[in-house]
Amino acid sequence: MSVAQSQADTNRKVFLFLQGPSSPLFAKIAKNLEVAGHTCLRINFNLGDRIFWGRKVAIEYRGRRADWPAYIARFLSDKGVTDLILLGEERPYHKAATNAAHTLGIRVYVVEMGYLRPDWVTFERDGMSGNSRFPKDPAIIMAAAETLPEPDWTQRYHQTFLAEASYDLLYNLSNVFFWFLYPHYERHAVFHPLAEYAGWVRRLLRSKSRRSEAQAAINFHIAHANEQPYFVYPLQLQTDYQLRAHSDFNGQEDAIETVVVSFAKHASERSRLVIKIHPLDNGLINWRSVVYQVAVKYRAENRISVIDGGNLELLYTKASGVVTVNSTAALPALRLGKPVKVLGRAVYDIDGLTYQRELDDFWEGAIPPVSDLVVGFFRLLADQYQVRGNFYSTAGTDAAAMEIVSRLFHAWQ
Repeated sequence: MSVAQSQADTNRKVFLFLQGPSSPLFAKIAKNLEVAGHTCLRINFNLGDRIFWGRKVAIEYRGRRADWPAYIARFLSDKGVTDLILLGEERPYHKAATNAAHTLGIRVYVVEMGYLRPDWVTFERDGMSGNSRFPKDPAIIMAAAETLPEPDWTQRYHQTFLAEASYDLLYNLSNVFFWFLYPHYERHAVFHPLAEYAGWVRRLLRSKSRRSEAQAAINFHIAHANEQPYFVYPLQLQTDYQLRAHSDFNGQEDAIETVVVSFAKHASERSRLVIKIHPLDNGLINWRSVVYQVAVKYRAENRISVIDGGNLELLYTKASGVVTVNSTAALPALRLGKPVKVLGRAVYDIDGLTYQRELDDFWEGAIPPVSDLVVGFFRLLADQYQVRGNFYSTAGTDAAAMEIVSRLFHAWQ
């Protein structure tokens, strides 16, 4: 064997792909890696995984979740896996896999919806939010970003709601109706897919009136911001793993009660709290009712409103501050220079960017982010933790796959 061939063999990597987005993205990443001479393995947990992998070679895991940790540890070792790629490192199957990978010294890469929207994809080592490697020291951020360019905020890739919905239906309905092919698979989602889709249908039937009512409320709050200053609390999805895994809340009900009680007790009587329902909420929980019950209990029902639709960034323009568990919806507020209070663990919860004291103090003592740090944060985030592209369009998945492979090659140099 020649020295050159020996070096080439050393540089070959063995990638294991676990669950990814319900899109062709992971299959495209694997194809590009194989063209470069690397080995790509895949473990499917259900029929939806198999459909979106769309490639001949894959391992079908049909065992019980209780047996998975031992199985994946053996698999990683026996197959000589060097790199693990997945979406949602806190999913139960993935958490066991990442734990085993870290023990074996295997690199873990997480792909997720972009911190920056709409046409960015997150690509990070080890994980997001509390698991992110993004620096927390403002001085390190500023030094690393000093020579980096301002992100190009122009949208390059467009994906349609129809494409996203179609992919989601294909993935979930395949698993619902052909569950017997993988009888021991346990979903990580909170709601059954059929219940979610029923909720979505009801919401879609009212979408026009919801948007109109919400936009009217937004216009009202903006027009009266001087005499009635308002704070914004954008809700996350009840199914959001960032909320469940990277905060101390068991669900959104707990977070809502924390925010409403604090606002009722510590915010000025002049102030208002606007709670915005997530645009992709399935409607299975009546968030208006949840908010109203807590607000009435603390006699704040006349100071708190819930809106379901409308332009969030427009709502931010006159807001006195934004409260969030750890939603990426807070990032546009930071770009606008608005004070932000994080209740969970987030990549952007950094001294100088977000309010570091207690929530009770935020309503009267909100401090805007340091403008230079905001600039540095977004430059570094875009340059090293995001790639351009999306999950649900041909051009967007092509671009994201190529950039992710390029990042991987660069990481090995």
